[in-house]
Amino acid sequence: MPSMPSLGGLRGRHPDRPTPVPIPVPLSAYVVDCGVYVDGRRLPGRWSHTDAVNEVRKRGDGFVWIGLHEPDEEQIQGIAETFGLHELAVEDAVHAHQRPKLERYDHTLFMVLKTVRYVQNASPDTANEIVESGEIMVFLGPDFVVTVRHGNHSGLAAVRRELEDDPDRLTVGPAAVLYQIADHVVDNYLEVTDHIEDDIDQMETLVFAPRSRISADQIYLMKREVLELRRAVMPLAVPLRRLAEGYTPLIPEQVRSYFRDVDDHLTEVSERVTNFDELLTTLVDAVLAKITLQQNSDMRKISAWVAIISVPTMVVGVYGMNFEHMPELHWKYGYPMVITIILVACLTLYRIFRRNRWL
Repeated sequence: MPSMPSLGGLRGRHPDRPTPVPIPVPLSAYVVDCGVYVDGRRLPGRWSHTDAVNEVRKRGDGFVWIGLHEPDEEQIQGIAETFGLHELAVEDAVHAHQRPKLERYDHTLFMVLKTVRYVQNASPDTANEIVESGEIMVFLGPDFVVTVRHGNHSGLAAVRRELEDDPDRLTVGPAAVLYQIADHVVDNYLEVTDHIEDDIDQMETLVFAPRSRISADQIYLMKREVLELRRAVMPLAVPLRRLAEGYTPLIPEQVRSYFRDVDDHLTEVSERVTNFDELLTTLVDAVLAKITLQQNSDMRKISAWVAIISVPTMVVGVYGMNFEHMPELHWKYGYPMVITIILVACLTLYRIFRRNRWL
């Protein structure tokens, strides 16, 4: 993904205004980080959410970025009141399990993104889980960003560090944070699809390999995991397109083109996920056809051996009846002759079935 240079519209600096050093405030267990950014730089110290927003609004410049991890209703209530978050959006952020979406509440933007992580397995035919999902909810305002994460793999520490290492992007404001999060999430989609593609290629090789042990159950598992990825990818297209087309003034014109780039990568992922689903359906059909063919082959072998065994069964059954006058019963060579006839008949049937590839 391209890095975002300074997009113009830099906020004015205040060289004569001393930077206050806030009193360290211990962060709560659900508050991952809280930072104040002015002119693209993070102010030193640790901040509570109330001190942070008061500092930004007193300056009339900069924004607050606070990150939360799986807060409950009571924990998020004070933050929601401080930033004026809508109660419906707060309820969605607490309970999670939302589809990717974009909603506008007064002067606040609420966006839901599904995160995914590839679960490494020794082999796709022994896997129990391939895709692990989580969620990131983003509240975006003129001078704040509140991110709420669900899941242990959806951390944004790397995104925050990347932005802090490039202050020019942070001068754009909260919209740059939303772009970077969306870019990070879609990059993870691309990484997961690469791994899944490798697994499907390996699975395809196993399906068509002779005497392979892969079952339809494993392919159905892969289809279920691809469906999990599909639920994350497909609904995100509309929100990204809205952001690129000027859905809200909170996203400046100079940032919209970057959302278009993210949307292009999402389209690539969507096409690949659709192809995965179609290919897995084909592999299921191939496995079922292979099972049917194997069953037919087994039934032919069973039928052939039943036909061979029926010859001595019939002859022995006839001579096992208690009749005095049986053909060749009292002849000296009667028994060897019967055994010879049985062996010749069985051998003849065996050669016929072998020639017809039943055995």
